[in-house]
Amino acid sequence: MNLTSRRKSLKKIYEPIGILFAKTHITPNGITVISVIVGIFAAMAFYHQKPLTGAVLLFMSGFFDLMDGVVARETDRSSKFGAVFDWLADKFIDGIVLFSIGMAYSTPVVTILAVVSSMLHTFIKPVAYSEIGFQNREKGKIEDPLEGIGFFGRPETMLVIIVFAVFEHFNILGGLQFGLIVITVLTMLSLLQRIIYLYIKYNRDYD
Repeated sequence: MNLTSRRKSLKKIYEPIGILFAKTHITPNGITVISVIVGIFAAMAFYHQKPLTGAVLLFMSGFFDLMDGVVARETDRSSKFGAVFDWLADKFIDGIVLFSIGMAYSTPVVTILAVVSSMLHTFIKPVAYSEIGFQNREKGKIEDPLEGIGFFGRPETMLVIIVFAVFEHFNILGGLQFGLIVITVLTMLSLLQRIIYLYIKYNRDYD
């Protein structure tokens, strides 16, 4: 799937909205903060077993996450701090949302695996950039082959949560309990795909 690798084509859909946001003079970091706050409320909604509310808030949080990058580029405010802050904000939201869903709908083991696999799936990238290097960095975005490796990442996780939150409301396919298992398995397989890719490409690339 890997929606991240299709960012350039998807930008045509959401970028015009981001350009409108840029005209409001709100800062990119301010939008990131809004994304985090809305993400926290999404986690609270899931924890209190209000799946539809959680789904809507999670969608809004993801929407603001897209907007901060567009605003940064449109207003020439792409800072190194902003890139780091945005990355950490994303993983904070992912962690608390997955943890809240696990606490409300699943078991401790599945919850731990879901959160840990999600963190590893993301942070394998900066570790690879640090140890191996990357091809190019432009306005906070790193262009590297690893970007297209891994079929299940953050966008897919959020999409599955939203879909299974709707299923939870209508009592379909095990709802969020089954959805969290799906996310955990697919994230771990995607992480394994990235590890195998790095092993094949760099195992004999000695310092």
